[in-house]
Amino acid sequence: MFTFMNAARLGVANEGVAAAEASFQGALAYAQDRLQMRSLSGIKNPDGPADPIIVHPDVRRMLLTQKSIAEGGRALIAYLSQLVDVTHVEQDVAKKGDAESKLALLTPIAKAFLTELGLECTSHGVQIFGGHGFIKEWGMEQLMRDTKISCLYEGTTGIQALDLLARKILGSKGEILKPFANEVGAFCMENAANADMAEFIKPIMKYAQQWQELTQTIGVKAQDNLDEIGGASVDYLMYSGYIALAYFWAKMAKVAQDKLAIGDDDKAFYQAKVKTAQFYFQRILPRAHGHAACIENGATSMMSLDADDFSF
Repeated sequence: MFTFMNAARLGVANEGVAAAEASFQGALAYAQDRLQMRSLSGIKNPDGPADPIIVHPDVRRMLLTQKSIAEGGRALIAYLSQLVDVTHVEQDVAKKGDAESKLALLTPIAKAFLTELGLECTSHGVQIFGGHGFIKEWGMEQLMRDTKISCLYEGTTGIQALDLLARKILGSKGEILKPFANEVGAFCMENAANADMAEFIKPIMKYAQQWQELTQTIGVKAQDNLDEIGGASVDYLMYSGYIALAYFWAKMAKVAQDKLAIGDDDKAFYQAKVKTAQFYFQRILPRAHGHAACIENGATSMMSLDADDFSF
């Protein structure tokens, strides 16, 4: 049963996506207009005293991070909203149960992952503006300040992570992963022979396999020490979030490639989708490796310092 509380959590997840989008729009307009330095690869604005800052790689890194998180987050929220509808109106018991399992798995991921990355995106917005971003007139600092509360509303990130890992993943002995994992696997199999999709499909399959292995690793360690669950939970949730968004970016890339193949009039739009997907896979998804390493290293270093010794 999809409860009011879960609906509220999806609403807060949407706040994170909205903040990322709003910050991106403000930062993009500023980056296109603000002149500073010359491009390292050659002058791009010969008629002006400097180049617009959007030509600089680090500004593009921040803008593309915002863009990839906002658009990927919207896809995840739209998918979950469809699942909510299925749970309300579907008469087929198996299909309804499948939707409920996917919602149970993905709701805490969406709530925590999208708000944490929403906060990151609003921080990038402030950074792109530089010192201007820290004053009220632009509104960027307010976006960042207001977005932090979304990491706390309807259960903090730590609580969502414990709900995901302890109650749902380990509580079901991993069974709750299967419906969504099967969907992702089916998509990968359908597109495995598509050379244009290889840059997306191969990483998803690799990370999805590691997702299963990390789940088993935590389960084994928890048999001897329950603190391993709490020690791994946030990293596990974030790892799961990066995988989930990779799946939706791969789906968007496939649609965009199909549209380009038939000569759709909105060529630039679909090319931008593919290029943003490539950025996500090459520069955002690899963050999951760090979370995996933290999980594998366990909770020992986290728990070894005596409480009285934190002040040293």
